[in-house]
Amino acid sequence: MSYQKYREHSRKVADVQHATAVLQWDQEVNMPPKGAEQRGSQLATLSVIAHEWSTDSAFGELLNALASDTTLSVEEQRNVAESIKDYHRRKAYTPAFVEEMSLATSRAFNAWQQARKQKDFSLFQKDLEHIVSLKRQECDLLGYSGHPYNALVEEYEPGATVEMLDRLFTGVRSSLTTLLDRVKSSHAPANLFEGKHFPHDAQWGIGVELLKQMGYDFEAGRQDLAPHPFCITFSPGDVRVTTRVNESDVFDMLSSCIHEGGHALYEQGLLPENYGLPAGMAISLGIHESQSRLWENNVGRSQEFWQHNFRLLQETFPEQCGTLSPRDAYVANNLISPSLIRVQADELTYHFHIMIHYELEKALLTGDLKVADLPAAWNEMYAKYLGVQVPNDAQGVLQDIHWAHGSIGYFPTYTLGSFYAAQFYATAEKEIPQLSGKIASGELQPLKAWLNEKIHKHGRLMSAEELCTAVTGEPLNYQYFHAYLEAKLGDVYGW
Repeated sequence: MSYQKYREHSRKVADVQHATAVLQWDQEVNMPPKGAEQRGSQLATLSVIAHEWSTDSAFGELLNALASDTTLSVEEQRNVAESIKDYHRRKAYTPAFVEEMSLATSRAFNAWQQARKQKDFSLFQKDLEHIVSLKRQECDLLGYSGHPYNALVEEYEPGATVEMLDRLFTGVRSSLTTLLDRVKSSHAPANLFEGKHFPHDAQWGIGVELLKQMGYDFEAGRQDLAPHPFCITFSPGDVRVTTRVNESDVFDMLSSCIHEGGHALYEQGLLPENYGLPAGMAISLGIHESQSRLWENNVGRSQEFWQHNFRLLQETFPEQCGTLSPRDAYVANNLISPSLIRVQADELTYHFHIMIHYELEKALLTGDLKVADLPAAWNEMYAKYLGVQVPNDAQGVLQDIHWAHGSIGYFPTYTLGSFYAAQFYATAEKEIPQLSGKIASGELQPLKAWLNEKIHKHGRLMSAEELCTAVTGEPLNYQYFHAYLEAKLGDVYGW
């Protein structure tokens, strides 16, 4: 009976949290400009209600009682243990702080949109200063050992620390720099899709077709436009994706669809009966990102994928693609070229974008970098690590929405996700008979089913490390990613 009360209360909290998410989705997709101020108040009200319900003292007492209940199953015990962790973390926040953070991020989102349109960071600076100040307060509320960043990264990737990330990024930077130098010394094939126009509406149809091919259930979701693509979930039966369209680069929109579709398949793959419980939630953002990066890169940038799907480009854009081949699409998707925009970056230089974000975030939290100096620091690091000159704030410090959301501590999960993806995919190739041939035939369901079984359905019943070991036989190992990328680049560049 006590466990049933726990389930019921947890689901009520989830109801409020997901009602908040519906308003956030609408804010980024449909909301008229004049709705911004009141929407901020609405979101703050719901955030406070969810916080109060999730930190209710009676709920805490119930969790403590369940923690010593020996009649619970292993799964029930894990749910309770994870909920106790969540309870104590949420208890560290005051209702006043939760309300202020919600209001601040709503204001910041609208300021970011305007600043990005006008390519002027100063329009966003004040709001970001407020958010950084609040995130420092959050670190103090949560408590931490070592770097204050440790308090925030725990929210997104439990168990990760600055010490671990610094070691990882130091090794990765050296390894990827060596690969990049090798690329630079090679003859680059031509991108035969450059300089062509791909109308918006026609691109949309291809994106929808690819999502269907992946197994994204449109009866349990939908796709819309947004300035920054994202996936959002309200339940396994309502998982929505967004994308944006670049008429001069057809692969920008298609990669976005596949990427967000990978996130959505994870959410649609969670078991509905576990709604509101840890078993019905994703393990970490690193694992979540592994699903989007696996579909976007290991599948969507593969030669086999374009062997089957190039027909969609030829049929839709006969004038632009009539004389081109699947190999041309594969090459265009895998050329290495340091660039300004993270979400458009190739698989190699992408991680330099992440490392730059990570270093800037750490410096902002400690006060070693002032928000006012952020654009200059950003531009300097992009010149140093990627050799590109930032022409304006929209293509520089304002390109990502994360800081407007208050998501400091999030970016390292993108790199972790890529590494998990390569390791998971290497295992899938061993366990799914003729996986490459199936992808070349447009049969993506075997891979989706494998991911549902191996990863999605478990929710938070394992940690990220436990899951990785259970699926692949070992903890996270960067060498899978390096071997995968080196082999692909060797094929493209003729090594």
